Amino acid sequence: MADALTRRSFVAGATLGSVTLLVRSLRAADFTFTQFHNQTTASSLHQRLTEMWSAIRTETSGRVETQVHAENNKIPGSDPAALKMLVSGEIQFFTLMGGVLGPVVPAAEVQQVPFAFGSAAQAHRVMDGALGTYLREEMAAKGIHGFATGAFDNGMRQIAGSKRPIVVPADLAGIRMRVPAGAMVADTFRTLGAEPIVINSADIYAALQSGKADAQENPLALLELFKLYEVVTYVSMTNHMWSGFNLLAHLPTWQRIPADIQQMIDRNVTKYVRLQRQDQEAANTRLRAELARRGLIFNEVETAPFRRALSGFYATWKEKLGTKCWSLLEASSGRLG
Repeated sequence: MADALTRRSFVAGATLGSVTLLVRSLRAADFTFTQFHNQTTASSLHQRLTEMWSAIRTETSGRVETQVHAENNKIPGSDPAALKMLVSGEIQFFTLMGGVLGPVVPAAEVQQVPFAFGSAAQAHRVMDGALGTYLREEMAAKGIHGFATGAFDNGMRQIAGSKRPIVVPADLAGIRMRVPAGAMVADTFRTLGAEPIVINSADIYAALQSGKADAQENPLALLELFKLYEVVTYVSMTNHMWSGFNLLAHLPTWQRIPADIQQMIDRNVTKYVRLQRQDQEAANTRLRAELARRGLIFNEVETAPFRRALSGFYATWKEKLGTKCWSLLEASSGRLG
């Protein structure tokens, strides 16, 4: 008799538990978010963000539901427009390069200082360290929440164009260089003699094809994702700048999220940022050989002449970014300028 009662109690409990899970799965999420990013659906960024938010939905038993939109959901104005949406709370999560974040958080431009990082791995250590902490404080002052390990990777940027290979700074003279929005990237190429032209990622192909731009600068993975290998001939391995995709949240929204869910999100951000960094490093490493097989002509570049040409640039930007920010950067990069 006792065994039968135990079995009936177990079945009743299991049924009740199943009903509870079913009700929880059917009810609307407590928090519904929108995540934008500027890469394609084939990118490791999109794939890892999608996996991350799916894991968060599972761990929170459906309390958090997030829609991930590649290429900023095709909105006019791309990254700058999406940044305004984040600041206003129209979207709640967004990934963005530091340079493009600069108009709202000026210190974020430090991520784009040319020749400050020798590798993406070095940049990751810096962004996960004291400089990253400083940048998150600056973001919070502008209503944006950053994450302790929140810099997804884009990689080291190379120059790819159709006019000529870039070997020394003089080769950039008169080159119409596509650059992303952001004062520092444009100032870098202007200082080196090029003509910077701001063009959104989705429009780079058309700009190169039409001749509006002679060259662009991006990690090799972007040549693949946006099929830029079809409209360039030369790839100069300048490694002139690192860029990443900072995961950003609308601060008032973040502050409304219960602490237990914040912890789940933080834990998954760290996990999937690290996985995506591995993805991107692998892609940027393998693509040189693959793009060469497609006919692109690669050349190595000695960076010292470029750094010398930027000596005045470094002095100007040290003043703009401030002593504290610059000192935190040089603690890793060594003296610049």
